Amino acid sequence: MIETLFTPIVYLKAGCPFCLKVRLFLLEARQLDRVVLREFVPGTEEETQIRGLLSPEVEKITFPTAELTPGNFTTESDAIVAHFAERAGVDPEAMPTYQSYLTGVFKNLGCVEAAASSRRGPAARTWRDIG
Repeated sequence: MIETLFTPIVYLKAGCPFCLKVRLFLLEARQLDRVVLREFVPGTEEETQIRGLLSPEVEKITFPTAELTPGNFTTESDAIVAHFAERAGVDPEAMPTYQSYLTGVFKNLGCVEAAASSRRGPAARTWRDIG
């Protein structure tokens, strides 16, 4: 039996700070060549295609979304980062550019608070719901 290699697929929405967080991590961790990135601009045919592809796979379509192993999808940016950090043997907290983004722009956009409130309940709106 011939085993095929699977390349993880990361779906990104242009302009999304959570998607930029994942992309920045992948870049600094030197993992970009180990994934397939599928990025779309909101309102395009590419977005329609990606949403159609993801709708049977995830309960709620948000971005980023990643297929980490065949049929195993996650929509949490922290889980995506953790997966690739473990795979690459790197510590995200030791990555200066990634940390600068998290503690600067990402925090200033209110993404940290939005992500925390989304875990508190379905009524909480997040940047991803608006974006």
